[in-house]
Amino acid sequence: MSTYKNIQGKNIRSYTNNAPNPAEGEMWYNQSQQKLKGVVAVSGWSSTATIPANRTYGAGAGSQTAALAFGGANNPPGAATDETYEYNGSGWGAGGTLPKVADLSGGLGTQTAALKTFGRVGNPGPPVSVTAEAFEYDGSSWTAAGDGGTARWAVGSAGTQTAGLAFGGFYTPPYTWYANTEAYDGTSWTEVNDMSTVRSQVGFLGDGQTSALCIGGETPPSFGTTNVVEGWNGTSWSSETNYPASTQGSAGVGSESNGFVFAPSPNSTNSFTYDGSTFTAAPSLGNGRQNGSRAGTTSAALAFGGNNGSGGNFTEEYNVTGNIITAAAWASGGALNAAKDEGASSQNGLQTAALYFGGYSGSTVLATNEQYNGTSWSEQNDLGTARFSLGGAGTTAAALAYGGAASGGGTVYNETEEYDGSSWSEQNNLNTARWVLGGCGTQTAALAYGGAPGQKNETEEYNGTSWSEQNNLSTARASLCGGIGIQTAAIAVGGQTPSYTTATEEYDGSSWTSGGPLNTVRSIGAGMGTATDGMVAGGSIAPGGPGYSGISEGYDGTAWSTRPSLATARIHVSGTGTSTAGIAFGGQQSPGPVTSTEQFTGETTTANIVGITTS
Repeated sequence: MSTYKNIQGKNIRSYTNNAPNPAEGEMWYNQSQQKLKGVVAVSGWSSTATIPANRTYGAGAGSQTAALAFGGANNPPGAATDETYEYNGSGWGAGGTLPKVADLSGGLGTQTAALKTFGRVGNPGPPVSVTAEAFEYDGSSWTAAGDGGTARWAVGSAGTQTAGLAFGGFYTPPYTWYANTEAYDGTSWTEVNDMSTVRSQVGFLGDGQTSALCIGGETPPSFGTTNVVEGWNGTSWSSETNYPASTQGSAGVGSESNGFVFAPSPNSTNSFTYDGSTFTAAPSLGNGRQNGSRAGTTSAALAFGGNNGSGGNFTEEYNVTGNIITAAAWASGGALNAAKDEGASSQNGLQTAALYFGGYSGSTVLATNEQYNGTSWSEQNDLGTARFSLGGAGTTAAALAYGGAASGGGTVYNETEEYDGSSWSEQNNLNTARWVLGGCGTQTAALAYGGAPGQKNETEEYNGTSWSEQNNLSTARASLCGGIGIQTAAIAVGGQTPSYTTATEEYDGSSWTSGGPLNTVRSIGAGMGTATDGMVAGGSIAPGGPGYSGISEGYDGTAWSTRPSLATARIHVSGTGTSTAGIAFGGQQSPGPVTSTEQFTGETTTANIVGITTS
């Protein structure tokens, strides 16, 4: 008879409360509760950052923390795309562009070794054609691979870049459904045994050329759906247990004997596990969809894109783990005492200790100053000079305000003021008067860059006494997104050059160099975090504006990727904090300024501790 020690390699220990940092399967005795406790695995879906564009009929590959989305059609269904996006476990960023726009292709492999198979293509758009073309991805760019034997679209796919499988599909015109199966060896395709049922837009899964599953799909002659399931053993297909409902366009991961299928039509939230003989209901998705894409494994899956009738940029993670996962999200905080926009923040502040000073409200330029304690805002002593679109730095106890403008931007300021936690005092001026500038750092080591009138490239550093000229930005710009970083490690993000831009520049305390571009053109958004772990939120994304946006993106020092969006889309929003504990406040949403405050919390995991009973 096995004992707990035989299984786990140790006896059950006793603790005053719970075991420190317990692992899945670990058990202990909780003395204070007089109960046997342990960590038990749970399964479920959680929402994460969206793809930058609505997408259906796309292809996917990779793992939950390194996924790839490529091709597909704009959603609601429209023109096909050549875009590729990479997922890093937190959000999506741009990848290498496909050689041709494509949708209804097969996708397989990893983020750094993927294969796009067959599909509908066009270059650059309609008319489209059905193809047997394949392309390989190396983590940065796509190149032509060996062409398949039978041109078709809406195929199933499985395997790796050097051991792939494609099956089923459709050709039009004339209407032709296929049962064909082809195997890829990294160079060329070979015809192997066909399925028993011709079909297209199938659900599929498989982790190699020797284990795959084809689920449902559309069949001739009237595009009706089927629940027929066939399994591939490396040589031939055989009938397996029918799917619980007739379906098309579902996604799946895993193998023929250990599979996970989700999001079948029509716009379903259903998920099922499969053990080689039985489909068993699993936790439901949060967003119904069909014709979406997938990546990952049966215990760590990713569902993205798809069509729910109105859109499909959502992404969800599925986990079977001993941890309870709480997805990253924005949540409402305490409202400002007055609606306002175009103010500045203590850019080196915290989510629980922020300062918001100056700004604009209707036709009034403000000198007001409010402090946030993590729950509510309170009025503090005003600035000496009322102004808006100014720069900010420091903390609630040691802040810095500089630059800005009077009503309509007619008067542009170079005044600098320091805040000691109680009152503001005049200090030495900026060398260049400006507004809608970028700024960050501390009260004794601040940075000012860019701004207007026009577009400026001047950069200045403040040492606690005076400002000094430094090397200029590479690209002159105004209306930048917040301030991110410190005086010796900062980034300048987006803005107007005069056109809207995705450009990022990195400052090392001496000079500016190019960084990774934003996924979305943006200006006048909030900034928070550091130069290697930063985030922007909201702002204007429409050249000619205002283009109110709630889109958020995070920066890892190399590339930007999406984050959950603000609940209140807005421009001229301010912010501070970190990339996992940030805060955004104020701003403008048609028809005017708002009092809204939102707080961002990054993804968290906590052990799923339960009481152990004999029942």
